[in-house]
Amino acid sequence: MPAAASLVIRVTAMPTDLNPYGGVFGGWLMSQLALGAGSLASRVGRGKAVVVHATDFTFPGAMAVGDELSVYAEVVGQGRNSLTNAARGEGRERNGEATTEVAKGQFKFVLLNENDHPRAIGDTE
Repeated sequence: MPAAASLVIRVTAMPTDLNPYGGVFGGWLMSQLALGAGSLASRVGRGKAVVVHATDFTFPGAMAVGDELSVYAEVVGQGRNSLTNAARGEGRERNGEATTEVAKGQFKFVLLNENDHPRAIGDTE
């Protein structure tokens, strides 16, 4: 991702995050990317943002239990009441500094008002 991406989450992979083969489960990686992209959507949209579409997932690298996941996200598209965010996960080995890109994907969020109806970006109700 370009330098415009911001660090939005940093978390350690735990034994409950593993798949049956002993690697970090891709579903856990997707959920961490979604949490990070959602955090950015809420901050940029200044309110409630819910994911309505997720696409373009790839898992170019692997993580082990104890490795640290850093999630970076950036806004790559904007509509009247929606934001599309790209998220990238980078794994860092537990006992060193080596990093590997382990996941990436895109998420579309719709901003909602207090009645859970879509609202325009910039509206705070």
